[in-house]
Order: sequence, then C-alpha cells, then structure tokens
Amino acid sequence: MGMFQRDRRVFADAEPLDDSYEPEDIRERDEELEKYQRALQPIIDNRPTSNIFLYGKTGTGKTVATKFMLSHLEDDAAQYDDIDLSTVWVSCENLSSSYQVAVALVNELRESRGGDRISTTGYSQQRVFDILYEELDVLGGTVVIVLDEIDNIGHSDDILYGLPRARSNGYVEDIRPVIVGISNDFQFRDNLSPKVKDTLAEKEILFPPYDANQLRSILEPRAEKAFHDGVLDDDVVPLCSAFAAQDTGSARQAIRLLREAGELAQADGSETITEVHVRNAQDELEKNQLYEGMQELTTQGHAVLCALAYREALDEVPVRSRDLYKRYTRICGRLDTDSVSERRVRDHLSDMNMLGLIRVYERNEGLSAGRYHEYELDVPLRAVLDVLLSTSRFEDFAGIIHSAADDNGLLRSDISDY
Repeated sequence: MGMFQRDRRVFADAEPLDDSYEPEDIRERDEELEKYQRALQPIIDNRPTSNIFLYGKTGTGKTVATKFMLSHLEDDAAQYDDIDLSTVWVSCENLSSSYQVAVALVNELRESRGGDRISTTGYSQQRVFDILYEELDVLGGTVVIVLDEIDNIGHSDDILYGLPRARSNGYVEDIRPVIVGISNDFQFRDNLSPKVKDTLAEKEILFPPYDANQLRSILEPRAEKAFHDGVLDDDVVPLCSAFAAQDTGSARQAIRLLREAGELAQADGSETITEVHVRNAQDELEKNQLYEGMQELTTQGHAVLCALAYREALDEVPVRSRDLYKRYTRICGRLDTDSVSERRVRDHLSDMNMLGLIRVYERNEGLSAGRYHEYELDVPLRAVLDVLLSTSRFEDFAGIIHSAADDNGLLRSDISDY
C-alpha cells in the first residue's frame, strides 16, 4: 500500500474553499456593488467615465467584486455595436514604482496579442510611458486598466497622473483610459501628490470588514459544495465566521479556517468536522497569518520592518520612531525608492501592531520628554529574515541583518513558538 491514498470521506469538492475560486454571486456586498455599477454605467452609455478606487483590508471582497463586475460589464457591452471595450489587469504586489507598473502594463498588453515583452530596465520612464500609450492606442475604445494593490507604488505615482491625462495631452487618440485602483491602504490617497489627486477625479468605494453574520452567509454555500452531507457539525461554520470576524473581518481568513479544519479532520480519520478541529485550525493558522501578514506588507511596510529588524539584530530595542526613522530613510536610499514622512512610518508601525508583528510600549517621561512610544518585534527575528529573503529587493538587507544578529548571538535555532 502506498504512502498516499485518495481520501474522499470529508471533502466532496475542495475548489470552493480555494483562494482562486470565483463564486457565481457576490454575497453581503449589495451596497458596494450598487456603487460599483453606477460608477461603470457611463461606459455602457458611451460617455466619459470617472476613475474608480476601491479601499479595504485584505479579504473584504475588492478583487472578487472587481472580477465579477468587469465580467458582467464585458458581457453587456458586447450587445452594443458602438462600444469597444477592453480590460487589462496588473497586480502591483511586487511593483514599487510607476516605471515598473508601466512596464508590466506594456508586457500584459503585448502578451495578449502574442507580441514581445520589453525589458524591465534600459528605458527612461518617459519612453516606457510612450510605449504604453502606443499599445493602448492599438486597442482603441474604452480601456479599463485595473491596478490591484496599487498602494505598493508609494510616492512614485506618475502613472496615476499620466494615464488619466493621456487623451487630453494628445498622447493617445483613439482610447478612453479608465483606471480601477484596488488598495489595502485606506490612507493611500492622502499620500498622493496634489497634482495626482486633482487629476484622478475618482469615485471611491470602501469595503469594510465583514461581521460574523456576513461571513456565515459567505461560508455556507461554499461549505455545502465543499463537504459531503453530514460531515459538518452545526457549530463549525458559525465558529469559523466568529473567529474571522473577531480578528480581521476577512472572508479569506474564514474560508481558510474552514478548509484547515477539514484537513485536520481528514488527517485524524474523523468522519465529521467538529468545534475541536476549528479551534486547532485557528491555532495553526494564527502562526501562518503572522508570516503572511509580513509578506503582504507594501514596499514601504517592508522597509519599516527591515529597519526594526536591524535594530533588533543590534540588540537596540525597544526603539523610538524618530531613531527608527533614520535607519528607514537609509534603507529607502539604498533601495532607490522615495521615503515617506515619519508620521506615515508611525502609521505603518500601527498597522504592524494590529497584525501582531510588533510590540508597542507607551512611555511617559513627564515634563522632560513627555509621552512617546517605543517599538520592538513581537515575532522571531528569524521569521522576519525569512520574509525579507523571499522579497527580492530586501535580500541584501536580510544578509546584513543576519550577520549582525549572529554577531550578537540573537538568532534562535528553535522558532517553534512562531
């Protein structure tokens, strides 16, 4: 008998519990979808359309709602002979500048027609923009440009200035570009340059975290498809929903928790998934979520985390934000990326505290120094190094931090508590 054997006692079809699964309908987002439909309606009416920006934390339905709405938009637009609609989608997860986004857009457009990609280096930014405008003009009509996780570009926001003005500036003749920006950072717009804010003239749609009842509504049809009849105890879906609602309000977290509970039940040979499996799954995923939370930080967030890890490696923690900021700006200089203000660094630190990645101490020195905060990592340094090593721009920094930590004997060989 082989080591691996097919086991279908628990799962009937696990696809509805996969991150890539696209449901037939979008639940618990009626108000947001109504706003989205109003924002896209001018395309069907064949008139100028505002840019659209979606804000919300990870797992609140922004991306799945966009795929759902654009799919319907494309189907409905096909009924009209006078509408020429194209969409192009770029994930900005590993892109930290307008230059990189423009290159990615050019290559996405060229690949869709079987053309040759351009190199990611060797061009001036304006030349890449010119190539992008040429590629867009080939399409003609209305082109919806989706920039997912656009907050990764930080202050390098020229792409958000150039694209909306391309037609009025004469860079394109036959197209109307419409930008759909998707951001995990509610404060992203606040940090755009004034000229970009003025040019975008976008409609904003906020996706708040789900509550437990909403998550239960989202989970139930997926669970019905994913598991055999009678496998789920009655309290499993409500408990998964409650855990996720109390933590992040993320549907993705609730779905992963349900899948993990099923896998644990399958592993121990159980024919039912119980509350115990959910609680054990929660413990397991909490560790994984810390790692994923670090991975999903923006480039600026990674730079702040890198600065704090370096101070940790030197055994110089807890550290005040003003001292951490000096190291952060040096890292940005080495990365050749713009640094943000010290206030924004504190915002990133606050986000990391909410994710459980760092620990914050409030100090009160009285009249001499007043109140201030100090920060240190709340996860093993080795775990942070693993994340930085997996992010190409931070590999060199990870090596430097590793050497400093080794010199100070701060790297633990056992990270079982992580």
